[in-house]
Amino acid sequence: MTTEARRKWSTFAWTALTYILVFLLVFPVLWMALTGFKTEIAAINIPPILFFQPTLDQFLLAIQGGFGAYLFNSVAAALVSTAIALVLGIPAAYAMVFHMSTKSSNDMLFFVLSTRFMPFAAILVPLYVIVTRLNLLDNLFVLIVIYTAMNLPLIIWMARSYFLELPKEVLEGAWLDGCTTFQTIVRIVVPMAAPGLTAAALLAIIFAWNDFFFAVTLTYTNSPTLPIMVAAFTSNEGLFLARVSALATLIILVPVAIGIYAQR
Repeated sequence: MTTEARRKWSTFAWTALTYILVFLLVFPVLWMALTGFKTEIAAINIPPILFFQPTLDQFLLAIQGGFGAYLFNSVAAALVSTAIALVLGIPAAYAMVFHMSTKSSNDMLFFVLSTRFMPFAAILVPLYVIVTRLNLLDNLFVLIVIYTAMNLPLIIWMARSYFLELPKEVLEGAWLDGCTTFQTIVRIVVPMAAPGLTAAALLAIIFAWNDFFFAVTLTYTNSPTLPIMVAAFTSNEGLFLARVSALATLIILVPVAIGIYAQR
């Protein structure tokens, strides 16, 4: 086999493998979306019904089940926590890059990231006790604080990585012109690192949006998020598969939209 033939065969093999992996990743999501357009009887039928009359009944039932309140809580918790994490994380990353030695900056980064080393299950019980003692159980404020703490290391890490790529000559020029630290961050650093900060913010939103672990433990009726609504469609009679699929399809629209926007 010639070198050119081997190259073509290698390209074909990698392309085929890529398509197979994409299919394996997309197929469950596509199947879930299609199940949302079925009736409950058709959704649980064995063997699966491949050809059916689509219906929007399950989407309507999901929306009528208090979808708006759950959606508000999810949006508020994700956006507010991300905004706070950015406000706290950007100055921290700026200080680590431009006002600390390389060794001190690396040590500080390790300390910040080490807060994510411990699994969330390890802090759940003491966190539940603290929240209960403060009488903040079933409060959206608690989720915002938790999501902020959860995403702050990510924001600092990604912001620091992008700040390291900024030309220091531009910042030194701003300092010589008399810009304060706040002015330098707002007028120089943030605009220049906007693509990276946007990516960090989108990841933080997705992590907060998808959280089920803390929400199911610390919320009940006043501030549950959309993932909790999915769990609510389980009764003594079993799982409402079509309705859960319809609701899950609505929920993943936000991460999908964020992913499409991030690629542009």
